[in-house]
Amino acid sequence: MEQATKQSNVLEQNQGASLRYCLYSRKSTEESAERQIMSIESQIKEMQTIAEREHLSVVEIKREAHSAKSAEQRPIFNQMIEDIRSGKFNAILTWAPDRLSRNAGDLGRVVDLFDQKLLIEVRTFSQRFTNNPNEKFMLMIVGAQGKLENDQKGLNVKRGLKAKCEMGWRPGVPPTGYLPENHLEKKDKLD
Repeated sequence: MEQATKQSNVLEQNQGASLRYCLYSRKSTEESAERQIMSIESQIKEMQTIAEREHLSVVEIKREAHSAKSAEQRPIFNQMIEDIRSGKFNAILTWAPDRLSRNAGDLGRVVDLFDQKLLIEVRTFSQRFTNNPNEKFMLMIVGAQGKLENDQKGLNVKRGLKAKCEMGWRPGVPPTGYLPENHLEKKDKLD
């Protein structure tokens, strides 16, 4: 009963209300540390530029360093979802849809927030998604594309490792004191 009352209050607050954005930036933990740091800060800088130019009200900036390939595994994302449910935000500003989700579970949670009228808009660098059926469908397609890319990466890595094993290569980090084979291919051959 208390949950229903809280949601009802948030719905009333969202009807005709101005948009309150959460700027959400995420970096994948699979990338090198230096590239990750640049990635998250450049996302924020670009989205803040858009927010200033379009006079968007950014209530909070959330940063997260966590892979989005598995559902409900990101604490900052989960907190943002709860903040939307409680009415703190009713819109999300993020670099690209794949920053929000690369899995069906988290993407479904975002779309459910649209359906419950708790989320009014998701805005990215190049796109805008609202509770319009076509825009939700496009968000789901773009999110599914991120899921497909993740799944294909895993298959491609396994295929590559299998091919190297079949050629007699030893996959993994070379033993201490040995150079990886690719170093020898770059005219760094040892005599």
